[in-house]
Amino acid sequence: MSVSTAATDGTTRVEIRPRYEGSNICTWIGFKHVNYMVEEAVYDHLRQLGFPAGQLYERYGLGVDITDIDTKILTAFHIDDVASAVVAPAPDKGDGMRLTVEMTVRRDGEIQRAVVSKVAVQFRFDPRGHEAEQPPAALEGAVVDRLGAGAEPIALRPGADPLEQLTEGRNAFGWAWRMPYFYCHFTERVQMSGYLRQMEEVVDLFLADRGVSIKTLLDEQDWIPVVPHSRITVLDEARMEETLYTVFTVENVFKRFTYTARMDTYVLRDGVLVPTTTGRITHGWAVIENRRDWSLVNFDDRLLNALNGKPGQTAARGTTA
Repeated sequence: MSVSTAATDGTTRVEIRPRYEGSNICTWIGFKHVNYMVEEAVYDHLRQLGFPAGQLYERYGLGVDITDIDTKILTAFHIDDVASAVVAPAPDKGDGMRLTVEMTVRRDGEIQRAVVSKVAVQFRFDPRGHEAEQPPAALEGAVVDRLGAGAEPIALRPGADPLEQLTEGRNAFGWAWRMPYFYCHFTERVQMSGYLRQMEEVVDLFLADRGVSIKTLLDEQDWIPVVPHSRITVLDEARMEETLYTVFTVENVFKRFTYTARMDTYVLRDGVLVPTTTGRITHGWAVIENRRDWSLVNFDDRLLNALNGKPGQTAARGTTA
């Protein structure tokens, strides 16, 4: 990131480059890393306001947690792009600090609007046996003892497999995986970037399970998936080394052009499935025209049938990320 600036109205601006890790096919940046750029803009915004994440934790015991991220991608980023991100306060809905993030990129001498994102931040107090100062007054309304908006738990039927219960009768795919420490922060909680990884991976596993893996369509048709919209909302906390049950449900296929799907994650505690996140993602497919350009295509019958699938399909188990 380059030098950032703040304005008197509470908005901040920072220039951000996408990380090289996110350039997976040709030089385009995937949706997960676009969301990572949004996250970095938010952390820089707090830093400019005098609330750097490290200081908030070390002095006040407050972990900075993004609990809602709703991102629309209007223009694809390439690996050498520089994004100009403007972060502004948004109306408070009573469940944390609300912000908007807008990114632009310069192309052929013109400024193009690239990303619009809505973000919620909560400051989660960590009581782990250490003294902490009183939280800054400006943050008090967003300080919480537990993350999330809450959701109704689901009782696991006696003898039932969690994934089978969660996917039965639905056009869904399920995946169970132990949460590693590197998906967590502030000692034990799965962080938003961890859930973004889950969303990326469950799509990959779902497509492979339906016989239309990303490599299959890439090798045979020069097609790649593209994501114009994604959202994840934290409902409760998932902890390090808990098994996360991730369910990916196709909701709508729109005119052979895009499909939308829901991701729901759960942890099993005392015989009850506790929802920890819910989210949605929109996918299309594009054909690679050259090393820099692609264009959207309509779904063929093979892809359309795979997306519509058969109700009740379930999941791979023990798959590693």
